[in-house]
Amino acid sequence: MKATAELYAYTEIVPPVLEYTEVFSRGTGESSDIVRKEMYTFNDKGERSVTLRPEFTAGVVRAVVSNKLYATEEMPLKLFYCGPAFRYERPQLGRYRQFNQFGVEEIGQDSSRVDAECIIMAMQGLYMLGFQKLSLKINTIGDDATRKAYREALKSYFALHIDEMCDDCHERLQLNPMRILDCKVESDQKIAAGAPKIKDYLSEASEKRFYETLSILNDLGVEYELDDSLVRGLDYYSEVVFEIHAIAQDGTDVGALGGGGHYGGLVKELGGPDLPGVGFAMGLERVYSLMEKDGLLKNLETGIDLYVMPVGENVLNDVFVLTEEVRQLGYSADTPLAALKMGAMFKKAEKRGAKFALILGEDERDKGVAQLKNLKTKEQSEISLEHLADELDSAFHKAFPDEEEEAEGHDESCSCGCGHDGHCSCGDAEKTDEKADDSDADLVKEGCACSDADYDPEEKKEEGMK
Repeated sequence: MKATAELYAYTEIVPPVLEYTEVFSRGTGESSDIVRKEMYTFNDKGERSVTLRPEFTAGVVRAVVSNKLYATEEMPLKLFYCGPAFRYERPQLGRYRQFNQFGVEEIGQDSSRVDAECIIMAMQGLYMLGFQKLSLKINTIGDDATRKAYREALKSYFALHIDEMCDDCHERLQLNPMRILDCKVESDQKIAAGAPKIKDYLSEASEKRFYETLSILNDLGVEYELDDSLVRGLDYYSEVVFEIHAIAQDGTDVGALGGGGHYGGLVKELGGPDLPGVGFAMGLERVYSLMEKDGLLKNLETGIDLYVMPVGENVLNDVFVLTEEVRQLGYSADTPLAALKMGAMFKKAEKRGAKFALILGEDERDKGVAQLKNLKTKEQSEISLEHLADELDSAFHKAFPDEEEEAEGHDESCSCGCGHDGHCSCGDAEKTDEKADDSDADLVKEGCACSDADYDPEEKKEEGMK
């Protein structure tokens, strides 16, 4: 998810876990279930009311206002976050009182394109995790004028049915009747299905903005479902709101993995200028549990590069030092801190998902070598400890050529690292310290042995070479 955010030019922000309670009561909204029932709130030693964050948006906006990022950073601010949040609610499948959220906030630019980008980015992140079928549900809750007229219509409708509804809905009717549409009680949902629809109360400006966003999604081939009952559970939302549901491989809708929408007035409410924003958040435990159910975790790289094995007590210190040298070279490694039988060590290597075993006994130590065994192919070779870096690089390149080439950007037929294609005459034995002239500086790097006779910069430019 972080990699997806970085594709969209977002940078990370890490707000504190503990905030003054008013950040959430003012920002998230007094009528939301989070503020009314789910926050962990207490007084600190200075008798100040503080709260463990139940969600991130209000805290991120508070950080933006406190540090005046709207005045010192380029707008719009594009921020992503990831970390724990806390809500006192009934634990259930994929829902815990301490849970982790990933999300983004884009603050400072009011545009339907910004709203559409946020939606697409949320879906893109889930597709990159391997989800095959997602369902986007989208609605608009309009501007201030729209919501004011709509609340009055809902009050009139629900007043006729409130005696049949749950205690929470009685309270919601007084605080914010739109919250009733988000009630999870089945009998209340049936009553809410007959309530007035917000689309009949949209202002001209809100209607125009909503259909501009839908038009962008249409242009990009993003499928969506209009959901009149979708209002989201936080008071700061306005205009476009959305949820992304996952369809499991057995075809069942497992519910929302994440959601979000546009908000206006939140920055101003927390002491800053009147700036709009848009964002989304998703619960990572819920995402993970569905990935596990659909088998999407199988191909994730979770193992280590090397398991370093001592053969006998007398080389334990040598192996300990060797393991640190391997780590300093950038390879993940582990080793037993006591002498074990070879069978036990190979079992540990397998359990840790090691790609190679690096084996050192007294004979190897005295000769300045070690045994390197590919744990998948079972190939074993003797490598020089003096040239450990080169030996390991060569072994990993041979075992995982695609990963190495992608990481280094090398072409298969060029060994100098300059990125040239098959027409390059560089060879390891031919590397020189001559530097190309200024006109070729962007094509030939220092140390490339290409000669003028067999390297034509203009020809290479035409072929699209870096």
